[in-house]
Amino acid sequence: MTETIITVQGEYELKHAAERGSVQLAVGYDGPDRNDVLGRTTERQVSLTAELRDLHNPQTGPVTLWTSDNLRVTGDRPWSQTGEQLPIVYHAELGLAVTFSDLAALSDWVGAVSLLEGVTISGVTWSLTEARRQTLVQEARRRAVENAVAKATVYATSLGLSTVRPVALSDPGMLGDGSAPVQPPQPMFARASLDSGSASLTLKPEEIVIQVQVHARFAAS
Repeated sequence: MTETIITVQGEYELKHAAERGSVQLAVGYDGPDRNDVLGRTTERQVSLTAELRDLHNPQTGPVTLWTSDNLRVTGDRPWSQTGEQLPIVYHAELGLAVTFSDLAALSDWVGAVSLLEGVTISGVTWSLTEARRQTLVQEARRRAVENAVAKATVYATSLGLSTVRPVALSDPGMLGDGSAPVQPPQPMFARASLDSGSASLTLKPEEIVIQVQVHARFAAS
């Protein structure tokens, strides 16, 4: 009996609450005196990094990782609205990145440091632990294959065929059918949303979404 080839895409999506929050912030000052802006920026950096060292513990948190950029000092002479070149202005800046495992502590810390002079919060990115991500990706892959089998079975029965036999299974774009490849499954990182309705700052992480797709080919008879 001649077999009918059925090619399908299986897909599955999982969601999970964020387990880590990474804060990006900049520390910097501007002014006409190079030593002054350098000194103020260095003083703020020392204060923040001392606090982060106290909070840092890779296993128990609340801060599992933090890094600091090198201090940069630049100067430029801005132009006035009338086209005159003004005296030189110096800029001192450095960046900090801080990862929290305790999201309540992250919210409290961001709320406090965002009020400090010379500190600008660039954003917060939410993520999962690597172990959790791997577990969810494996589960999503298994469910995506099941979805492909279910699709192929429905197509086969719609044609009056009763037997479905797997022929090939791959990541998208690897069956040689001209479909475009996609990147390996990764969690979708969510940006922070802020609830400013109360005196304290509340960060509301969205759920992390993991999407997996597979391409499969079956022979039905």
